[in-house]
Amino acid sequence: MKTIFVMVKCDLGKAYVVADEAVQDVEQVSEVYSTSGQYDLLMKCYLPDESDIGRFVTERLQTLAGVKDTFTIIAYKAFSDDRS
Repeated sequence: MKTIFVMVKCDLGKAYVVADEAVQDVEQVSEVYSTSGQYDLLMKCYLPDESDIGRFVTERLQTLAGVKDTFTIIAYKAFSDDRS
């Protein structure tokens, strides 16, 4: 399983709509956090090992209504247990 974090910049006033749609409609999205700074949301996603990360981001996340820009971070190793 691959873990990626995607920082999302939203159209003005659309962060909550984007977050809700991502959680409800994109099964690979595990968690969504609102953030301060240059980006509005941080999405934690789990993808199967054979997945194409670029295709997932461009076709599933960047096409959500209200998404303006994304920045993807690929995680290599977790140093703590998932406590969710």
